[in-house]
Amino acid sequence: MNDTGLILEGGGMRGLYTAGVLEYFAQHDIHFPYIIGVSAGACMAASFLSEQQGRNRTVSIDYVNDKRYLSFSNFIRKGELFGMDFIFDEIPNTLVPLDVNKIISGKEEFVIVTTNCETGEPMYFYKEDYDAQTLGKLLRASSSIPFFADAVKHDGKYMLDGGIVDPIPIIKAESDGLTKNVVVLTKPRGYYKKESRMSTIINYKKYPKVDERMKIRYKHYNERLDYIFEQEKKGNVVVIAPSENPGVGRTTRNTEKLEKLYELGFNDAKEQYEAVKSLAKA
Repeated sequence: MNDTGLILEGGGMRGLYTAGVLEYFAQHDIHFPYIIGVSAGACMAASFLSEQQGRNRTVSIDYVNDKRYLSFSNFIRKGELFGMDFIFDEIPNTLVPLDVNKIISGKEEFVIVTTNCETGEPMYFYKEDYDAQTLGKLLRASSSIPFFADAVKHDGKYMLDGGIVDPIPIIKAESDGLTKNVVVLTKPRGYYKKESRMSTIINYKKYPKVDERMKIRYKHYNERLDYIFEQEKKGNVVVIAPSENPGVGRTTRNTEKLEKLYELGFNDAKEQYEAVKSLAKA
């Protein structure tokens, strides 16, 4: 896949769709020189780049009903819906070890997207910006949802979920020289965000710039979708998106639904296999 980028959006537990897509790619030896991921997309990319087939499924499905992974008790005790210490420390270091060295030493560029809390601007971290010790911190930052997780401090800056400011980072990939891209979405075609009623009622007072971005996030997201579909028509992009509505939300814990979503991603990637190969040759 020379000169073809892979762009992965987030979506919490909807990331199981991306996991299925990447599992198909892994099993069929499909690699990309450049991968950029946001939130759950970045996390799924890490296992893909570590070449640990099946790891994403194990982490996201086998542990989803462990209260340390996702529960309201986490939120009550720590102010975190997802157990960030459990997900980004105990699981990758002890329970289901992530081969971080494989990621760091691999030839693929892996870009992680976060949001700078002070400026409300995106921050992009390339391999030259992190090592085996700091990779997990950046994945955590990219996945830290306002109100449901604390900001992550790195090099003196506080960061939150990259999806706030760049949910589908195709423009960044293009600016990095990738004119052909595979984009994995976690919502079916036809989905567009609506203005959140909560954003008009609740203010994220701790970081005003983040609050501003969150209030217009739906507009930014929808503009990105329109741009992606325009590029698809021009033959510059292959979009892989759920071919049916799986009924999975950001915090779904139903393992049967999650398994089906994972399988849907795998099968949708299979259907798009020839398109992906053709894109690389274009």
